[in-house]
Amino acid sequence: MNPSRPVHVAAIDLGASSGRVMVGTIHDGRIDLTQTRRFANGPVPLPTRAGERLYWDVLRLWSEIREGLLAAVREVGPLSAIGIDTWAVDYGLVTGQGILAGMVDSYRSPRTRGMPGRLFEAIPAPEVYAVNGLQVQDFNTVFQLMADARDGSLPATADLGSRTMLLLPDLIASWLTGSMYAEVTNASTTGLVDARTRSWSEPLLTRLRIEAGLDLEGLLPETIEPGTPVGVVRPEVLDVFGPDGAPTPVIAVGSHDTASAVAAVPAVGPDFAYVSCGTWSLVGLELDAPVLTEASRAANFTNELGVDQTVRYLKNVMGLWVFNEAVRTWRQQGLDLDYAELDAAAGAAEPLRTVVDIDDEAFFAPGDMTVRIDAAADATGQPRPRTVGQYVRCIDDSLALAYRRAVRRACALAGRGVSALHMVGGGTANELLCRAAADATGLPVHAGPAEATALGNILVAARGAGLIDGDLAELRRMVRASSEIVEYAPDPAAAPAWEAAERRLFG
Repeated sequence: MNPSRPVHVAAIDLGASSGRVMVGTIHDGRIDLTQTRRFANGPVPLPTRAGERLYWDVLRLWSEIREGLLAAVREVGPLSAIGIDTWAVDYGLVTGQGILAGMVDSYRSPRTRGMPGRLFEAIPAPEVYAVNGLQVQDFNTVFQLMADARDGSLPATADLGSRTMLLLPDLIASWLTGSMYAEVTNASTTGLVDARTRSWSEPLLTRLRIEAGLDLEGLLPETIEPGTPVGVVRPEVLDVFGPDGAPTPVIAVGSHDTASAVAAVPAVGPDFAYVSCGTWSLVGLELDAPVLTEASRAANFTNELGVDQTVRYLKNVMGLWVFNEAVRTWRQQGLDLDYAELDAAAGAAEPLRTVVDIDDEAFFAPGDMTVRIDAAADATGQPRPRTVGQYVRCIDDSLALAYRRAVRRACALAGRGVSALHMVGGGTANELLCRAAADATGLPVHAGPAEATALGNILVAARGAGLIDGDLAELRRMVRASSEIVEYAPDPAAAPAWEAAERRLFG
C-alpha cells in the first residue's frame, strides 16, 4: 500500500555529536527528505566531589526538537506520524508525572569503570551472556545502574515504584505523549533483556537483586516492538496536528539509531554485512536468532534486537569519534582545515604506513587523539604519523582494518557467508574510507544512503501509522528507490598488504 497523496513523517534523530529533525515526504513509492533543524550535541562536563562527570543537556535537546517539529509543520505541512531514535544505553529516571528526577549521565562518563568486574564476581560472565547476548562495555545500562546504586542515585527499594527508567528516545516520547515504555531495540542494549524472548529477563533481574545487590523492582516499563503506536502528541506540549485536525501519532520505531539505520540498509538479499558508520561504527550481520555461544562471548560480539524480529549481530568499532576528536584538537591549535582538505591530504599519504587498534580503550575518552596514535605506534614499532594527512590516513586505514576483522569474525561465529558490505550513515561521504573498507574486506562496498537512520525511522513510523505496508524487504526497496548508492570494488592486488598490516598489529 502506498498513500494516495503525499504524506509527511517526522524523524527525531539524535546522535551523540549532533541531532536533527528530518521530514520524509512519502509519495510514488519513494521518500524525499527535508531537514528542518540541525543542532550540535555533546556531553557537558561538571565537577563533582568524586571527580568530573559528563551529562547530557536533555532540556536543551528537547527545546531543539520542539523547534524542529514546529518548523516541520511550517515548511512542509501537517505531520502524519513522528518517530524517535537516539544513541543507546543512556537513560533518565522520571517520576509518575514524567518529570526528570535527576540529571542524565553520558555513557562516556568514567563513573562505570570497574562495574563489569563487580557484576561478574556475583554472576559469572558466561551466565549473563547466555541470557542477554550483550558485549561487555563499561557503559552498558546495567553497569550505569550499578554505578547509580553505588553512588546513592537510585531511589530506595521502598520508593522504586515511584520512578521509571526511560531510555532517551522513550523519555522524549513520554514528553510528547505522556506514555512510558521501553522500545525493545534500545532496551536490548541495557543488558537486562533476554535476547531470545525480546523482553526483560525476570530470572536475570532476580539474580541481580539477590546476588549482585541491584534491585530494579518497579523501575522498568513495559517493553514494546518497533512499529507500535504509543500515543498522540498532546496539544499542551506542541501545537502539531495532522490532516483534518487529527492528533499526530507517535510511533515507536527502531529507537536505537543503529536499528533504524540497519532497517534502511538497501540490500536485495540476506547475504550482506553492514557498517553503520558515524560517531561509532557498528559492524555486523542481520540474523533471525541470537548467537549465544561461548565463542561469541569470548569475541565480545553483541546480539542487539532489530526491526521485524531480527537480531543485529555486531561489534562496536570506535568509529569517526577518533577523527572528530583529532579535528577538534587541530582546530583548537589553530589549524582550520575543512573536511575536503583533510580527505585530500589523507588520500595523498602512504597507505597502511601506520595502523593502530582503533578499539583500544585509549581512544575512548575525549582528548588529543594524535598523542594517543603516537603512543600506539611506538608500542607496536611503527613510524609515528608526521603530517595531518598521515594521521587521517592512519585513522581511515585502522577503521577499515577493524571492519575486516569484525566482518570475518562475525561470519565465522554465525556460520554465515556474505557477498557484499553495505556502508550506511555519514561516514559514506568519506570515499577513502569506503575504498579502504572494500580492499580490506575483499568485498564490494555499497555506500549509502548517508541518511539511513532517518529513512529507517520514517519508514517504520509510516508503516506503524498505517500509511504504508510491506515487510522489511519492501521497506528496503523504497530506500533503494530514494537513494544514491555508490559501489566500490575491492582491488585484489591490495589483499597481501592488508594481511600484512593485520599480522603486524595483531600477530
